Amino acid sequence: MKEDEITGWFRQQRQLSSAAIPIGIGDDMAQIALDHGSSVLITTDMLLDGTHFDLATATLEQAGYKSMATSLSDCAAMATIPLAAVVAVGLPHGWGGRQLQELHAGVVRAADKYRCPLVGGDITSWKTDGRFAVCVSMLSKPGDKPPVRRSGAQAGDVICVTGSLGGSGRRRHLEFEPRVNEALQIVQIADLHAMMDISDGLSTDLNRICHQSRVGALVEASAVPMSQDAKAQTDPLDAALNEGEDFELLFTLSPEQWDTLHRRWDHPVPITRVGRITNTGRMEIKMPDGQVLDLKPGGYDHLAD
Repeated sequence: MKEDEITGWFRQQRQLSSAAIPIGIGDDMAQIALDHGSSVLITTDMLLDGTHFDLATATLEQAGYKSMATSLSDCAAMATIPLAAVVAVGLPHGWGGRQLQELHAGVVRAADKYRCPLVGGDITSWKTDGRFAVCVSMLSKPGDKPPVRRSGAQAGDVICVTGSLGGSGRRRHLEFEPRVNEALQIVQIADLHAMMDISDGLSTDLNRICHQSRVGALVEASAVPMSQDAKAQTDPLDAALNEGEDFELLFTLSPEQWDTLHRRWDHPVPITRVGRITNTGRMEIKMPDGQVLDLKPGGYDHLAD
């Protein structure tokens, strides 16, 4: 089964109370209702040496930074405010205090930048051969606006992304800036219908929004903002659509709200209109020559061989 298929299966196994769990499986974070109308959101991300980074070339400080920044990006994906995090690690045999101190430096570098204290965690180690793993669990809270979900996109919406896409494997996946502050600013200016972060590639993550919202999408190939690293590759558009780990924001909003956001956005990180939501139920891309092709989810799948 593919990742999205098994996630859907998990979601079907339990009927959660919407009063107790306003947001369950399927978004970037789950929301848990508390007393007096308050709530907390939670996410967890496990990163593996050899999959999410390679310690043959990356430092433990970089791995620590990325592990925290990845969970912070989940907060950005729903425009929520980070509260605190715990980190669990599985250490290769023979590792100890020196490696943990280097990892800690990277974790707190990201945590301090976004005022999200590290408050605990767990340490274990392999007794036989095993590779390094790090898992961050993070709590956040809603801001002035409700958390933005994946399932609210509407036909006619404008599709937008922050920053530029593609080529993250060269270096950016270890040093990206989670768009926490940008997300909170965006929702203060405009009412969004759907949002998530781009972790597995624009083609795959836009498909997730469309699937959960029961809509289609038409992407303008010429509008997709490509990073310099993507432009250096053989197929820059393929890199921008499918490589993943950009950790930029992907969101939809009405044309009127887009006009407001476009007019009022005054920030170093650009926002680009890349397409529109349709009622076709199909993912499509319009090429520069005017040809419209199917846009298949070609990004990363954690359960693929």
